[in-house]
Parts: sequence; structure tokens; C-alpha cells
Amino acid sequence: MARTIDEETVVHLAELARITLSDKEKKEFAKQLSNILEFFSQISELDTEKVKPTYHVLELKNVFREDEPREGLSQDAALKNAPQKDKGYFLSPKIVED
Repeated sequence: MARTIDEETVVHLAELARITLSDKEKKEFAKQLSNILEFFSQISELDTEKVKPTYHVLELKNVFREDEPREGLSQDAALKNAPQKDKGYFLSPKIVED
């Protein structure tokens, strides 16, 4: 049996994601996350003894190209459309709290 996610856990996850949830959303997400964990519990019960660990439904292909040196942007060109800049650097709003 899978672990049940309670509203307290949903609140904790919301705080980590820095989002605000209504009481209705907390209940909905608790139910949805519990259903997801139950599904994973069912998957973990499958017999995968004969399945190769690297098996993929579609054949994998390398789509990388060869690296070729080429001229990059000048600092002025890179900063040309920046909404905020100072002394040759991009400026952005502070997103990490102290």
C-alpha cells in the first residue's frame, strides 16, 4: 500500500516551491499526489526480471552535431536587448532570500 499524502505535506511542498494554495487546492493536490504514489506502488510490484535495464520503446540515436568554433556575440550585442544592465553586466531581480 502506498503512503498517503496529507495536506500538511502539500503545504510543505508548496512552501518549498514558493507557491500559495487555497484550501481547496491543498485537498485536491493531497488526493492527486496520493493517487500518484499509489500508481508507483503498483508499478513497483511488476515483475521486470526479463526486461533489460536499458530497454527503450524507441531506438535511441545520437542527434548531436560536431562542435565547430564560430564567432560569438560581442558584449554590447549580448546586452543590446537586456531590460536592465549595469557596467557590462545583466541585472536581474533578487530571487534568493538571505
